[in-house]
Amino acid sequence: MVQKITTFNQRLLKETGSKLMGLTQKTLQVNVGNRCNQLCVHCHLQATPTSTDIMSWKLMEHVLNIADEIHPELVDITGGAPELNHSLSRFLQSLKKKGYRVQVRTNLTVLLDRDLQALMELYRDLQIRLVGSLPCYLEADVDRQRGTGVFKKSIQVLQMLNKLGYGVHPELELNLVFNPESAFLPPKQSELEGTYKEIMATEYNIHFNRLLTITNMPIGRFQQLLEAEQQATQYQQLLEASFNPETVENLMCRHQVCVGWDGLIYDCDFNFALKLPVATKPNHIDRFDRRSHRTRKIVTGPHCFGCTAGYGSSCEGAIGQ
Repeated sequence: MVQKITTFNQRLLKETGSKLMGLTQKTLQVNVGNRCNQLCVHCHLQATPTSTDIMSWKLMEHVLNIADEIHPELVDITGGAPELNHSLSRFLQSLKKKGYRVQVRTNLTVLLDRDLQALMELYRDLQIRLVGSLPCYLEADVDRQRGTGVFKKSIQVLQMLNKLGYGVHPELELNLVFNPESAFLPPKQSELEGTYKEIMATEYNIHFNRLLTITNMPIGRFQQLLEAEQQATQYQQLLEASFNPETVENLMCRHQVCVGWDGLIYDCDFNFALKLPVATKPNHIDRFDRRSHRTRKIVTGPHCFGCTAGYGSSCEGAIGQ
């Protein structure tokens, strides 16, 4: 029986003797909208094809100003499906013109839309790093999570990206994302990456750079799934019991500025999903304060155990040993 932990902060203090505070601003993460062509059962943002929650160009201009202020090592663009924001191309071009290293998180299948296929060539021309969702190398598992036919469509897009040079040429980085299908933690990232690469190359002639393993957060649709299967308490106990203090230094919330499509600033994309903005005021991008944000106290909750469990989890994959 796992001892109940009252709060994440109590566990953190017990294990490390410190509070969770901001450290650096290496990454500028931008959620450009909650519209998506898929309805994945694990989606913490509960994105839908009919969502009208889209970042405006005016807010994107504010994001560009923040980038000029903090000079991030990476601008990480996410959604929803970022491609369904009609200002994405303009945004990418503006960021690259300023010299920033840019990454787009894509669900892959959205790029089969006739009106969006040209984005693949734009990605190539701008040398945008791509992170593609492929939660398993087995068709049945992917289709259960993401919808019937998604696996085959994802394979088709990955093959198209390989032909454009992604995953082949050094300047065109293509990474894939694995997340568990149900209530368990990801395996060791390096070992699973080897399996992925072998199967993708042998079965589909697909090549990619890195595999990122991400733990499912007990929020959004995944939390609803856990509750429907009466596994919510068990999963939360697993996360708490698997707390790994070695992950704390590299938690993504400590090293990034996360901007929601609504213009508010969050500690991470998961807090954005829960509508928990940063504790510092003001917390909107039109009044961003670089110094107070960098030394802020992180807003935490029970879901934070997902990032510190096992090998740890971040938008860049595992973070611990």
